Amino acid sequence: MRLGGRLAAAIEVLAAIDAQHRPVAEALKDWARSHRFAGVQDRAAIGNLVYDALRWRSSLAFAMGGDTPRALVLGVAGRHWGLGVEGLARTLAEDPHAPAPLDPAEAERIAAPLDPAAPGHVRADVPEWLAPRFAATFGEAWVEEGAALALRPPLDLRVNRLKADRERAQKALARYSPAETRCSPDGLRIAPTAGDARHPNLEVEPPFQKGWFEIQDEGSQLATLLVGARPGEQVLDLCAGGGGKTLALASVMGNKGQVHATDADRVRLAPIFERLKRAGTRNVQVHEAGAPLDDLRGRMDRVLIDAPCTGSGTWRRRPDAKWRLSERALDQRLREQAALLDEAAAFVKPGGTLTYVTCSVIPDENAGQVEAFLARRPEFAAVPPADAAASAALAPDFIDAAYASPIGLQMTPRRTGTDGFFVSTLRQRVDES
Repeated sequence: MRLGGRLAAAIEVLAAIDAQHRPVAEALKDWARSHRFAGVQDRAAIGNLVYDALRWRSSLAFAMGGDTPRALVLGVAGRHWGLGVEGLARTLAEDPHAPAPLDPAEAERIAAPLDPAAPGHVRADVPEWLAPRFAATFGEAWVEEGAALALRPPLDLRVNRLKADRERAQKALARYSPAETRCSPDGLRIAPTAGDARHPNLEVEPPFQKGWFEIQDEGSQLATLLVGARPGEQVLDLCAGGGGKTLALASVMGNKGQVHATDADRVRLAPIFERLKRAGTRNVQVHEAGAPLDDLRGRMDRVLIDAPCTGSGTWRRRPDAKWRLSERALDQRLREQAALLDEAAAFVKPGGTLTYVTCSVIPDENAGQVEAFLARRPEFAAVPPADAAASAALAPDFIDAAYASPIGLQMTPRRTGTDGFFVSTLRQRVDES
């Protein structure tokens, strides 16, 4: 396929997403299934056009005078992919499978820069109803923070200490030019793509099959390190999901002690078994979803809650999610998070810690939840983020880069180069009476 045909396909996919209210990944998969002639590069380019249109949907709609699939896709190609008016007009004219030629109004809008007086939520590419919450979190920088969440993400890897070191993994993947991550001592990063380029499928590489590394954003790696787990300790990962942070905990603990992993959703938990086997873990006990954990109460040195949340910190990877998010969905997440915090507290032994993590930048889910929990549970106190980072042997400039407060820290693409993770460490006081 030539670029013109790819533009037409992206418009078709976006139209299906709007009409059927479907997740973007499903819509792209269905399009590929019904268009077998499209090659790997074609599918990658079409996917990039669709995801970019969703990343910048608000600013593109403002600039193009509407949010039709055609306006969004042509806006991506002309404004963000470097084609400009002339290149886009030539592309549409040369390919019989391309969309209709540009009209004068479209050409004028593609050529014009975004009005600097556009509303903040437009320049930030965030839903308008979330603008006050972004401002509460980031102050005067909230527009820039939202815009950074609309950029393409890098591809981050976490090297598994149980089977390899970073230098060895980096050499094995040298043809992809991975660089060491800024703050995580176990991380490697492949730079974000541009235009129709795609990241390599590293899961087919021999080093991955051998368990040398996992795909994991640097922010997720740092959040796991901030748990502060030590070899020999008892650790509970209460919302383990597919096991990303469980694997990281086992790695940093050197297979010594025990990690208890569970999740309320058995479907989400199912992939953990194969991943544990590949990683060579020996200190993880997976508890059946929903099974009682009474024998663990009051015994855990560390408890990790990777809480279900809006996922607003991962909008670089899931841009369709930000336009589907509603206040009702946020309220539901807030109820779930509060219940999980209260549940998790029962497992922490005196002197032990509870680490609360979200992949969100919305303050209600982050500082708001922690403050409410501390008000309910005075036996817990927040550990200053600088102390948690020092305990995890993380460089001080990590705290300087993140938004840190007395009760937690917020990572963002703009400040830390990671997804938007919030981390708070809470220690249960020892009763000295």
